[in-house]
Amino acid sequence: MDLIKELWRFMKARKKFWLMPIIIFSVVIGGLVVFAQGSALAPFIYTLF
Repeated sequence: MDLIKELWRFMKARKKFWLMPIIIFSVVIGGLVVFAQGSALAPFIYTLF
């Protein structure tokens, strides 16, 4: 949780709000890959990429 607070403070102080969509997209794709490794949905998710 400390990392998220520190990242938010950095973006707020340096006016780097354009980083937010990049971070969100990276987290979503990472979560999708981790979820797909152990499920039956893996072939369907991997066809998206």
